[in-house]
Amino acid sequence: MRRKIVLVFLGLLLTMFHAVAQRQKLLTEVKDDPLDTASLISAFKKAQVHGHFRNFAAFTNNAPPFSDFYANAIGGKIEIKTAPFKNFQLGVSGSFVFNVISSELSKPDKTTKQLSRYELSLFDVDDVSNKNNIKRLDELYLKYNIGRSHITVGKQNINTPFINSQDSRILATEVQGIWAELNGVKNVKINAGFFNGLSPRSTTRWYSISRSIGVYSSGVNTQGQKAQYAGNLQSAGIALAGISYNPNRAMKLQVWDQYVENIFNTALVQLDYVHPGDSKLKIFSAVQVIKQTALKDGGNEDAVKTYFNQGSKSLSFGAKIGIRNTKFESTINYNRITKDGRFQMPREWGIEPLFTQLPRERNEGLGDVHAVVAKGSYNFLSNRLITTLGFGHYILPDVNNYALNKYGMPSYNQVYADVRYKPQGMLKGLDLQLLYVYKGSKGAALNKSFIINKVNMSSFSLILNYGF
Repeated sequence: MRRKIVLVFLGLLLTMFHAVAQRQKLLTEVKDDPLDTASLISAFKKAQVHGHFRNFAAFTNNAPPFSDFYANAIGGKIEIKTAPFKNFQLGVSGSFVFNVISSELSKPDKTTKQLSRYELSLFDVDDVSNKNNIKRLDELYLKYNIGRSHITVGKQNINTPFINSQDSRILATEVQGIWAELNGVKNVKINAGFFNGLSPRSTTRWYSISRSIGVYSSGVNTQGQKAQYAGNLQSAGIALAGISYNPNRAMKLQVWDQYVENIFNTALVQLDYVHPGDSKLKIFSAVQVIKQTALKDGGNEDAVKTYFNQGSKSLSFGAKIGIRNTKFESTINYNRITKDGRFQMPREWGIEPLFTQLPRERNEGLGDVHAVVAKGSYNFLSNRLITTLGFGHYILPDVNNYALNKYGMPSYNQVYADVRYKPQGMLKGLDLQLLYVYKGSKGAALNKSFIINKVNMSSFSLILNYGF
């Protein structure tokens, strides 16, 4: 049987090579007509192809007696974008993932009955048994360019504080709707749009906005019962807008607002400032405030099935200060989420914009948080080798304080090291990353379900990217 498969495969290859040879022969024998740049076909013939291939190896080492998990996935993304035609551009992209080797990720830990947390997200979290038939239409959009501004309609990728690709695995987060970027006013950039669909990172399906909330783990409600909002929310979609103002090189002011119809509203104000001076060593700082309020009944009139309890709110504020030059950057970051309520940003939509966010953990779903992070990076070989070290100290509410601790996350310390190398020459486009994370618990002894994949564990990631 294997011999037949090999013969068929070789036959297909020979057929492909023959077809390519014939095409090259025709191209040399037939003189092409001059390309009509005013025609629609010229936009397709001048289309650009971009993309990347990625090999991602991950290993989680949990403290005994809990299970360890490992996986190696290979995949990528291919994007085709036409040249402008009458100011319009058409774009389409797709992603794919295959399993190279992995532990039995659909098999839970014997002690806690919990599955892998990090390795599963290399594949399809909607179907934990599927590791070899993973593909998705990522983008399909029509873009209209107006000078330095543009409007995009369809399936697309955006990067904002509340919705972003969070592309640290293979399948990134994509959205469906209309999105505009306006750059007609000096020193001002305005973004605005509306979205009615979303495909979360590490999934192959497209969801309505209301159904996209709860694709990942839902945690518990404020009474300590398993949250039941997944599939039970009602919303027409997300209205999102932001404005950035750069009056000079030293200052940047951002204001963002995300209105999730019938569920909640989130507003962010952030000011970044580079302190003036002639020294090559620059001092910079930033402050940030995020306020959230529930809308109506928070998505469902049944309190057991709602996402934001009626009348609930949250408040987060943070600050950072740092120094940098052409080779080095170091920051001290602080964030406080008050006791007003849980800071909730659907994990399906992106990585939280908090200054104290570190790889492999989040403070989403928490209230009454004090977090301090110190990190520094140094680059070698003209920015081709970048090393980063960081330490985070997170004081969280008790794991049984359900009103302020949605996922039962204990207080912890986190250490991480990140090394990235970008070769030049014939290997240009290659990007090699090694990431190590350790999270250790603080305080009293914990129930086993509050430890596995959360604290007293190490995470190793080796990522090879090739972009073109």
